[in-house]
Amino acid sequence: MLPGTISVISFLVLSLALAMTSARDTKLEAVWKGNTEFAKKLYHALSKEKGNIFFSPLSVHAVLSMLHQGSKGKTQQTLGDVLELPGLRESAKGYERVMKSLNSVKDVTLLIANKIYIQNRYAFKDNFASTISKNFLSEVQSLDFAKSKEAAKTINTWVEGKTNNRIKNLVKPQDLNEQTRLVLVNAIYFQGIWEYPFSPSMTKSHKFYINGKDSIDVQMMRLIQTLYYKEDENLDSKVLELPYRNNNLSMIIILPNKRNGIAELEEKLYTVDMSTITQHMHRPEVSVHLPKFKIEATIDLNKPLTDIGLGEIFSSSADLSGMIQSPQPLQVSKVIQKAFIEVNERGTEAAAATHNVMVSHSRPLETADFVADHSFVVLLQAKKENLKTILFQGRIVKPQ
Repeated sequence: MLPGTISVISFLVLSLALAMTSARDTKLEAVWKGNTEFAKKLYHALSKEKGNIFFSPLSVHAVLSMLHQGSKGKTQQTLGDVLELPGLRESAKGYERVMKSLNSVKDVTLLIANKIYIQNRYAFKDNFASTISKNFLSEVQSLDFAKSKEAAKTINTWVEGKTNNRIKNLVKPQDLNEQTRLVLVNAIYFQGIWEYPFSPSMTKSHKFYINGKDSIDVQMMRLIQTLYYKEDENLDSKVLELPYRNNNLSMIIILPNKRNGIAELEEKLYTVDMSTITQHMHRPEVSVHLPKFKIEATIDLNKPLTDIGLGEIFSSSADLSGMIQSPQPLQVSKVIQKAFIEVNERGTEAAAATHNVMVSHSRPLETADFVADHSFVVLLQAKKENLKTILFQGRIVKPQ
């Protein structure tokens, strides 16, 4: 008989916004720092593929951190090292802080939720069940995975409800079978608006270069505003920060100076501390040209996770014996994420209100142009005091 399998399925719907509480918390910091380092590794692996990229490292980090709680021996060490986590107790406490912070933000619509589905003939081990429920705030439900069509429908219905119907039919019946023992899910849904909305009347058709010479026509938004900005000589790029209504979250855009400079930029990003990207910025009046775009993609993360050192969790040598009471060994069968992002003038398509900002008409001493008419890297960054972490990251090669 084949060993039991676990499907680790990470869902993301992003319509732009987030914020964090301000009190210092060392356990939260440990998880944030680990996530930032993990984001860099995973992005580097994903960047080997062509085309647009968008994913939530936090969503992947959360489900794998739940897996970490049920692992033992070498598997536990490997997960801890790759995820950059402290000990089991510290990381569990850290995620408790993360879950509570993310679900109590202001001026945005934000939901982060965990759920574990277990084969109905099995039971969790007490310690694992307690940790997942208390620290990861995870719901638990029994399913008969042998009835794969019904099980997939149950999981998909939960995900649709948690993501305002943005993510549909992610789990396919063929993803589940009688050997499936657990499905771990993290769902994230965001809505929010810019601190300084773009005016729709300023949006015009504009060329966007998909390589050094070929271009497509896109809807280019325009904004003139005093913003944090810098020229980064080390990255040979311009860096711009666009704040949301809750200023603890912002979109960071890293634009190579060369039209075909995206690959070179990505290699450099792998060698830098991503939490320092927004250091030494100043506030000139910036003329921003940014394309509207919408990206939806399903990513099979088995290979990228293997590439960054987590191949063991997919193998028969995995030790996940701390999770459920089972005579059979467990291994991960799939890690899947479906991500959605839409960037428009107001920040999100679902924003219920606009935010009028009074801007001084006195002209600052400095001005800068930021014309995102070729491939760029985008980050969504949360900050708390001097600590920053990357919640979302992507590469926009062809706005859609």
